[in-house]
Amino acid sequence: MDPRPETPKGLTLGRALERAAATRLGVRFLDRRERDTLIPYRELLAAARRVAAGLRRLGLRRGERVALILPTGPGFYHAFFGASLAGAVPVPLYPPVRLGLLDEYHQRTAEMLRACGARLVLTETAIRRILGPTVERARPPLGCLTVAELPDGQPSDDRAAIDDVAFIQFSSGTTGAPKPIQLTHRQVLANASLILDQIMTSYPEEGGLVHRGVSWLPLYHDMGLVGCVLVALLHPGELTLIPPELFVARPAVWLRAISRFKGTVSPAPNFAYALCAERVTDEEITGVDLSSWRLALNGAEPVTPGVLERFIRRFAQHGLRPEALTPVYGLAEATLAVTFSDVRHPFRWRRFDRRRLNGEGVAAPTDEGTDGEALVDLGRPLPGFQLRVVSPGGVELPEGRIGRILVRGPSVMQGYHGESAATAAVLDTEGWLDTGDLGFLLDARLFLHGRAKDVVIINGRNHAPQAVEHALEGLAGMRAGCCAAVGIVPSGGDGEELALLLERARSGPRDDEALARAARERVASRTGLVPRRVLVLEPGTLPRTSSGKIRRAEARRRLLAGELRPPRPVSAVRMAGELLRSALALARARHGP
Repeated sequence: MDPRPETPKGLTLGRALERAAATRLGVRFLDRRERDTLIPYRELLAAARRVAAGLRRLGLRRGERVALILPTGPGFYHAFFGASLAGAVPVPLYPPVRLGLLDEYHQRTAEMLRACGARLVLTETAIRRILGPTVERARPPLGCLTVAELPDGQPSDDRAAIDDVAFIQFSSGTTGAPKPIQLTHRQVLANASLILDQIMTSYPEEGGLVHRGVSWLPLYHDMGLVGCVLVALLHPGELTLIPPELFVARPAVWLRAISRFKGTVSPAPNFAYALCAERVTDEEITGVDLSSWRLALNGAEPVTPGVLERFIRRFAQHGLRPEALTPVYGLAEATLAVTFSDVRHPFRWRRFDRRRLNGEGVAAPTDEGTDGEALVDLGRPLPGFQLRVVSPGGVELPEGRIGRILVRGPSVMQGYHGESAATAAVLDTEGWLDTGDLGFLLDARLFLHGRAKDVVIINGRNHAPQAVEHALEGLAGMRAGCCAAVGIVPSGGDGEELALLLERARSGPRDDEALARAARERVASRTGLVPRRVLVLEPGTLPRTSSGKIRRAEARRRLLAGELRPPRPVSAVRMAGELLRSALALARARHGP
């Protein structure tokens, strides 16, 4: 095993890569046929230095922003760390994966390019063919280039300082437009170090144990970039990366990679665990051994006990450790991680009296079966972090009372780039960040109860849409995790009514009326709420963020504007054909026939 050098103070992203390059370790990339290519960190560093030289030759100055629109692959490493070594600020953005919605993609991406003030867009040939309208709208001064088109230049040392902005990551945009979050090298590496400490303290590398990461998470997302790429780099350790689109098409690829490469750490959002439990067949994982998997972190969206329990039951026969399932909480404005549940113990959850939870904002534990609302224990804050729960007026609330969650800690953002008013609205002068999430503390442990802007108010009671959506988990005929509960005000009414939007499954018998009826009955029986309107939609209809979260506010707007309509029988086939043709064209351009 390679010696692991001590983590020095004053580290920047570029210097972290230089440090990892002194080992024989590297990053393994899987392609769509599950062929793997291991590229040592030293080779990734050499390519990043060439990119840095090319960026400086173009005239890019320290602190200027470079947008990266790249898939999971070596090119992302070259561009991201090359920009960092040049003293520039990389801005990872999502590539055009959902090619059936290109107009929306061009508009949102152009807005993000303008918001961060990108001087240049770096991409690859296949993606650049699609980016024309995006670049035309945003007009970055240095245009749009592929990494291979950068000019030759003279290499030089890392130009960044630890309190320079390391990169800009955009918020998910679930309740509004994505915002450009500025994070310094000090903040980013502080958070990566805290995550690494949790791993190494809980499971030290001894007795033959060597930590290896496996991830399909997008590299433009905080969980993929910070939680996987940077934690592995800081370790340093081996990391296996799977294209996100490959996981979505064939979820078993993730589990096979963990087994094949003896992965010990692999995080994912809640929907991924649901997708695997529902779609992975026995034939796809014949011989798979998941006993190496120590930390199956679950975060980035609400964690539900039913999904985790189904995942454990489904894969226990393949060596999955129940204690591996580890709920966590974090957000991009805090770099990533804020709380961890107990790493070496099975996850915990509790039921709470639904009426008191929604009517009084009081978390009263109950044992009343399905009448109680099940919430997962997300653990305690990481070292250096503090949590507060406050009322709408800013008064701190005692344990067991629902309020807005505030966070303070060593990796909370510097602010939103160029948006001082938006920064001041969520970050006070004492460093407390208003997360926009609702929840409460019990025994200093965090429980989430929705987003403040998404709350549905019915008869004067606040209802978290997540509770309604969780009631539909496992509903036959519905696409897993693809539903949204929103509040609408009926014509002439003075209060909200519940509307339920759900996508039907891509396969299986189609009976939209029966599905809507089953959804209404399920929600009524499990939550006591009766949806006044249930709309069944085509797969892929609900608006999502770049990281796959459903944008409830936008779904509500489209519903009220009449833009969400029940599907016509032929449209699913037509849409599937369009998406398949677009995906095949992009795959051929990227990988060849």
